[in-house]
Amino acid sequence: MSKERIAFVTGRLAEFALRRTAESLAREFDFDYEVVVLEISVAALMTPSFVERHLRIPSGVDRVLLPGYCQGDLSSLCSKTEVTVELGPKDLRGLHAWFSGNPKAGGRPDDYGEHRIEIVAEINHVPRLSRQEVLSTAQGYTDSGADLIDVGCDPDGGWSGVKDTVGMLKDEGFRVAIDSFDPTEIEAAVRGGAELVLSVHGANREVARGLDCEVVVIPDDPKTLGGLEKTMSLLDDWKVPYRVDPIIEPIGFGFAESLGRYLEVRRRFPDTPMLMGIGNISELTDVDSAGVNALLIGFCEELSIGSVLTTEVIPWARSSVREVDIARRLMHYAISHGVLPKHLDDDLVLLRDSDVFEHGQETLNSLANSIRDPNFRIFAEGGQIHAMNRDGYRRGEDPFQIFDELEVQDPSHAFYLGYEMSKAWIALQLGKHYHQDRSLRWGFLTRKETSHFDKKSPKKRKKRGSD
Repeated sequence: MSKERIAFVTGRLAEFALRRTAESLAREFDFDYEVVVLEISVAALMTPSFVERHLRIPSGVDRVLLPGYCQGDLSSLCSKTEVTVELGPKDLRGLHAWFSGNPKAGGRPDDYGEHRIEIVAEINHVPRLSRQEVLSTAQGYTDSGADLIDVGCDPDGGWSGVKDTVGMLKDEGFRVAIDSFDPTEIEAAVRGGAELVLSVHGANREVARGLDCEVVVIPDDPKTLGGLEKTMSLLDDWKVPYRVDPIIEPIGFGFAESLGRYLEVRRRFPDTPMLMGIGNISELTDVDSAGVNALLIGFCEELSIGSVLTTEVIPWARSSVREVDIARRLMHYAISHGVLPKHLDDDLVLLRDSDVFEHGQETLNSLANSIRDPNFRIFAEGGQIHAMNRDGYRRGEDPFQIFDELEVQDPSHAFYLGYEMSKAWIALQLGKHYHQDRSLRWGFLTRKETSHFDKKSPKKRKKRGSD
């Protein structure tokens, strides 16, 4: 039986890299191939209509693979061919994952996204905030994935505005929890519509007897779980629903032992709902919060801890709610399917990238020798910035030196090159993938960037694409 023959369609600048990649893929996945180079410099600028006008399919080809950026209606193109035409990945260096069926190549698994951990997001020191600040923060948390808004009271208690604030949030459609030990504040908040109280223990548990809502139970002495079972027993007698929080301690103040107490409570009470206040770690450790949140959510998912309390006070944790929302989906899928939380969703890979592809020096040399126009192509690999056009190929570790060698006179062009080289330099420092005219990727924090090329007039775009 003959091998499948695939035609890889590309532009002139990607030809050399694609030929190397296709040769390697053909050996590994056992197919034959052709590389079809259309009269356009940048493959990402292809459109279905352009391909339809210029593509001549070699004889014997069974399938045509277009660059993933060739977006639009392929129906006319497909109807005029007798072979399968499909879009590959947007970057040719994603072809291996695409052929291997890696979920990252084709997107997340179809059943990805479910979760079972509830996010309780605390607004701290609410008595000190204006009505608009409370509503704005609550909306931001909800948009990021929070299920309940926790109204954080001041330690001294005695806040007379708690009922009105809770009622205001309820009227705006938010589910509300109250964070206070003060029985007066707790009762007023519940009258205003709070559905969860954080927290009760031996000193204030009597307030729970008359409440028509769920409460969070904490130990009288977190280090020994002292008083916890007594409070739980009374709440059972009073028919008050509750979830248990053994209290996680900051690192250096009993963190490891406190994790053990969560394990102990789950061992003793396998079916009791639990909560973990993960802000004690994310807010109190000098480290970006995404990895911390992901790790703690993994612990909670394994232990069937059904809710977490977090906040966004310290700057390095100011996107914690969204991080927890992403993490709870990642960990739920991984644990429920018995797979690693890897190559499923890289939205929490913020500082570096999941994959960093390089063309290699041989390909860069070939590209530099093939360029016939004045437009600069910039790359970041091998610890260096590479800038090339028809007039030469400059490379090095110092972007200022490279820029001086380019001798650019036009101010707008100079700004563009400086901007791109700054992104390239950041990519080199952090080990990220740099692609000219595209945003550096910062996981879920990435802001889409309109490329310099796309901002040009149609006439200029046509000229650059075809020269």
